[in-house]
Amino acid sequence: MVARQHVKVPPLMRVLPPGPLREWTRRSAAAAAAGLVVVCGAGCMPLTSAEDARAAADPVELLHRASGALVRAGTSKARTSMEMATGGTRVTIRGEGVYDYAERLGRLRVRLPQGAAGAAEQRPITELLAPGALYMKNRGAGVPADKWVRVDTAALSDGNLVTGGATDPLAAAEVLRGTRTAHYVGETEIAGTPVRHYRGTADLAQAAGKASKGNRGPLRAAARGFASPEVRFDAYLDHQGRIRKVRHRFSFLNGQHDDAATIAVASTTLLYDFGVPVSVRLPRPEDMYAGEIAEN
Repeated sequence: MVARQHVKVPPLMRVLPPGPLREWTRRSAAAAAAGLVVVCGAGCMPLTSAEDARAAADPVELLHRASGALVRAGTSKARTSMEMATGGTRVTIRGEGVYDYAERLGRLRVRLPQGAAGAAEQRPITELLAPGALYMKNRGAGVPADKWVRVDTAALSDGNLVTGGATDPLAAAEVLRGTRTAHYVGETEIAGTPVRHYRGTADLAQAAGKASKGNRGPLRAAARGFASPEVRFDAYLDHQGRIRKVRHRFSFLNGQHDDAATIAVASTTLLYDFGVPVSVRLPRPEDMYAGEIAEN
């Protein structure tokens, strides 16, 4: 077993070998967050009064159904942004890839901000998302560049909503199954698409009870592991009920003592190009790394 350095880390980092989030905790770097929403302007198609009334009528039920709309859509491209802040330091980790909602499989290329891993540049980490599992390639820490590392997401105290540096797009959507309160904010526009903006609070334990089989364990773990099981969110749905953007706000304690600092995390998932061809092949046994993970 590799000796652990004397640093205060949240429980989730003790489970996972050094990864995007743990690299940031060890060598923080400031990065500006990028906004993804364009406020509705002259080119935005306004809702009719009847549509607006229906959208505002029962936002909680509508949000409960949002992940199902993604499954019916089949596939999409995805961009992710994870902003973490503590003690005046802020960093953003970004990802981009594709997701198959019917098969529950995705592929993301996650890039650490410059300097977060102690180097001028770092090759992107390839992540494969599967029910109950996260596969990472080019993750460093002594793992050969052509080998994969597998992590059981149900064993992570954040259910991989944070640890991988990107939230699984389907898991992000299924958090909304736990929506307790929500209200309709109004119409706006994302990348030229009119969307309806909802704001509310979801309960991770409730979301776990209603989630698809592959996400139940991870969401239960997150409900137990975060500082609070309540998640504040902003969700943007198109006229077909599909999520175009969702932003969650999580928090956990960096340490277990009285001086533990709260790390605030804002995870944003942007979905577009629905129906795009997606092919995700999981690693073969011979492609997996079986050695020790070194401390960086």
